[in-house]
Amino acid sequence: MTRSTRDRWLGYAGRLLVALILLFVLLPTVVVVISSFSSTSVLFFPPKGWSLRWFERAVSYDDFRSGFYSGLIVTAWASTLAVFIGTTLAIVIHRYTFRFKAVLEGILLSPLFIPHFTIGLGLLMLVAQLNLGRGYALVIFCHVVLVLPFVLRSLYVSLQNLGDRVEMAAASLGASPLRVVWTITVPLMLPGLFGGWLFAAILSFNEFTASLFITTQRTQTLPVAMYNYVREFADPTLAALSVIYIVITATLLTLANRFLGLGRILNVDAPR
Repeated sequence: MTRSTRDRWLGYAGRLLVALILLFVLLPTVVVVISSFSSTSVLFFPPKGWSLRWFERAVSYDDFRSGFYSGLIVTAWASTLAVFIGTTLAIVIHRYTFRFKAVLEGILLSPLFIPHFTIGLGLLMLVAQLNLGRGYALVIFCHVVLVLPFVLRSLYVSLQNLGDRVEMAAASLGASPLRVVWTITVPLMLPGLFGGWLFAAILSFNEFTASLFITTQRTQTLPVAMYNYVREFADPTLAALSVIYIVITATLLTLANRFLGLGRILNVDAPR
């Protein structure tokens, strides 16, 4: 066997391996999608019949609707606050040198490796000790902490791609540091800002582990409402709701990547 033939067969084997891995990863999703169209009242695969009634129940169930609205409130506030806080911190950490800079960055990125249930349980114990209520403010604060590392990642890449020549030129013409930031730095970072906000919104809206500890009946988000539902019912409603989740999330990411190039923003695209 010649070297070119061997390389060609290795290429085929590599593509086959990747396809098998993708199939293995997507198999649970395929099962959920098919089960969501079942006509039976018990989650069953393969379905014995086909129906769309579980999609209707998913969008009309009261707890899901209230969880959806609560999730929108928490997501809007948490992602927006995370972008404002993350922009300030990213510029300070990237542009300036000061004591304990590495410590600050490590603390900000710590939610990436600290289990979310630990953060949720810790906040629950803290508010219990301080006799504070578990309102929207607590849930929003928790979500800001959890999504902030992803916002910082997006903004770090934007700052690295931005460089400092334009800022130095504006400063040399007499612009104050604050004016440089608001008229030069922030406008040039808009794709990174929107990319960070989008990822923060998706992560916040889907956050469950920490939210389970700190939400109440009034503030429960949609994932928590789904968890409470599955403890009482075993019908395909959650499968239908999961399909809606997947379609909306995939659509948002596809549109954002199409118009903004999220791969380049997050520095995962190969250079062209």
